[in-house]
Amino acid sequence: MKKLFMFLSLSLALLSGCNGGKDNGMGKESAPEAGGYVEVLPVTGTFINLAYQDVRNKYTNPPYLDNTDPSMWAAKVAEMKKMGMEYLVFMAVANEGRSYYPSRIMQWQYPTWRKSPVDAIMDAAAEHGMKVFMSTGWAVDQDDNLRDPKIKGRQMEMMAELAGLYGSHPAFHGWYLPVEDCLGPVLTDYAVEAVNALTARARELTPEAEILISPYGIFNSDFDDPRYEEQISRLEVDIIAYQDEVGCVREPYPLPRLRENWKKLRAIHDRNGIGMWANCESFAWEKGTNDRSSALIPAPYGRFLSQQLAASSAGVDRIISFMMCGIYEDPSSSYKLGQPHWSGVAYDDYMAWKSGDSFWKMHEAATAGRLKSSVEWMAWNPVDLGQGRSVIIRDGKIAGEDPSDRRWARYPAGVNGIVIDMMKPTPVSSVMVRMLNSAKDGIVPPAKLHLSASIDGQWWDLVQIKDSPVFPNTRHDAFTDCVLFDGFPEGFSPTSLRLEFTSEQMVYIDEIFVNPVL
Repeated sequence: MKKLFMFLSLSLALLSGCNGGKDNGMGKESAPEAGGYVEVLPVTGTFINLAYQDVRNKYTNPPYLDNTDPSMWAAKVAEMKKMGMEYLVFMAVANEGRSYYPSRIMQWQYPTWRKSPVDAIMDAAAEHGMKVFMSTGWAVDQDDNLRDPKIKGRQMEMMAELAGLYGSHPAFHGWYLPVEDCLGPVLTDYAVEAVNALTARARELTPEAEILISPYGIFNSDFDDPRYEEQISRLEVDIIAYQDEVGCVREPYPLPRLRENWKKLRAIHDRNGIGMWANCESFAWEKGTNDRSSALIPAPYGRFLSQQLAASSAGVDRIISFMMCGIYEDPSSSYKLGQPHWSGVAYDDYMAWKSGDSFWKMHEAATAGRLKSSVEWMAWNPVDLGQGRSVIIRDGKIAGEDPSDRRWARYPAGVNGIVIDMMKPTPVSSVMVRMLNSAKDGIVPPAKLHLSASIDGQWWDLVQIKDSPVFPNTRHDAFTDCVLFDGFPEGFSPTSLRLEFTSEQMVYIDEIFVNPVL
């Protein structure tokens, strides 16, 4: 259906001067810096959790599941290999005084007549050429306190027993020390001494094994305090896999500052010769954050992709995750863990990106500041030309995942329209729109986006209607969503395009790409 759409005539010069280079009280800039190409690392390692500990395990390891079944673990390891996992990290191999391996110092958590889950995982990992970091926990439970001599002594006993059982196993690669102390503002002497005591024993038992720790606290670490680097330099470990804390939401908008923190950590590690891995958190929370009565559920892949990009841009050696197993789950699995349906959607999105899917690669490039429009155009907001919005959505500057970033063009609830005027007939093959999704702030992409085209600026034809991505696990996060219009008819060469949307909440757009190119 055609309809008349009247608009004001406005020059490109006027648009270019419309609040484009001023703050205007719209907030700070916190966008990722555009630069040269950075290869975004895939996830090549995942933690494995054997013990049901609290509601956080509701979907990843439900209480009614027999998590000791060796057949299930043989299948899950094969699935993780399919995802590209090279490393498996045991979170713990015992809990509440019962072991998941054939211990001589603890009762077994599995039937004595059956292969242990640790053996099943080790053997499957060896079959697929994967490497395993063995845990030394838990002496009691997830709250093990190494200040307690009994707990420290039991972890030492477990390490000796595990070294005897698995030290020569072809899948054994090293040790994960579950000493997850807070880094910030500076790592404590106690934490350094606890790690080094376990490391010394591990080197006695298995001299060639690598030692991995995965602390938290990036968000409140004082990287400028000389004591921070001094404490890191005292650690006798091979690899520190820092929790990126995006899933834990330690701060309201973690991604912009995380990019800078990764760079600071990279410099510290380069000076001290310790391997630097990123432990990117793939999860969100079903209810409250960092709450043992709230289940872990998969984050939308758009958020996780930004985490991968932030870590890769700073030059981390490798990305692992707590966790992929039981969060991003193969929907074809015979042993489906994870939140029903959405763990499979997250898996499909990740695997599509990994295989080079054009949409996800453009999404990645947009966040990295490497996606550009290949045609010149000017933008009009027919209803309201204020706030510099026309300039923002065509200036090529990418906003960070923070509503205060002034690069976001803000559109109020209600009906909105944006006219993309190319001023002459122009072949158009695709249009991508990048938006902020911060539901906690009442900022969400509109449910539907309508794209119309015109050859004279007066009569318009509806070309396509697209749904915005739908993913329910967004109540605590701020991240970006993209919508791609493509598949236009051959010879499609409009003079103008019009993007229209109706929303009950605020809509933030930072860029519209016409015929996007890397």
